Amino acid sequence: MNSKTSSNFYILFAVVLSFALLTAFTASASSSKGPAPDFTLKSKDGGNIRLEEQQGNVVLINFWASWCAPCREELPHFEKLQKEYEDLGFTILAVNVDEDPSKADLLLNEIPVSFPVLYDDNDKVSRLYDVRAMPTTVIVDRDGNKRVTHYGYKSGDEAKYKTIVKALLRE
Repeated sequence: MNSKTSSNFYILFAVVLSFALLTAFTASASSSKGPAPDFTLKSKDGGNIRLEEQQGNVVLINFWASWCAPCREELPHFEKLQKEYEDLGFTILAVNVDEDPSKADLLLNEIPVSFPVLYDDNDKVSRLYDVRAMPTTVIVDRDGNKRVTHYGYKSGDEAKYKTIVKALLRE
């Protein structure tokens, strides 16, 4: 195989592998077609953030709690993902579900993040998104449609999120 043929093979292989990972991951996640319900929540920075204002971006909404060990494990991975893709129209909205937002603030002193942290202390948005497990991650495309809902977290899920985000950024 010459170098050009070899290069084309690896590109094709990467595309097929990305599609396979996306298909396998979404098969283990809930079907999420349709518009993402709009919401407005108070942010850690004091202002309000509305999902609808993010239209045009790929948005990863992560529902988490300070007491959730998998949530703590995944936050640094989300920070890396945010830094890598924010300039391409990607953002993360971290929706904390603790009844007392100060518990989230304490955790964020240990694990700082640059993306918006929102407080759903009355579970209104969590109910709207049918959050059944901690963490729950919802990925919304540029048109405001839910594309993936994933319950829980295990090591390696961050690579699957990255594959999905990259694919949605290309759409």
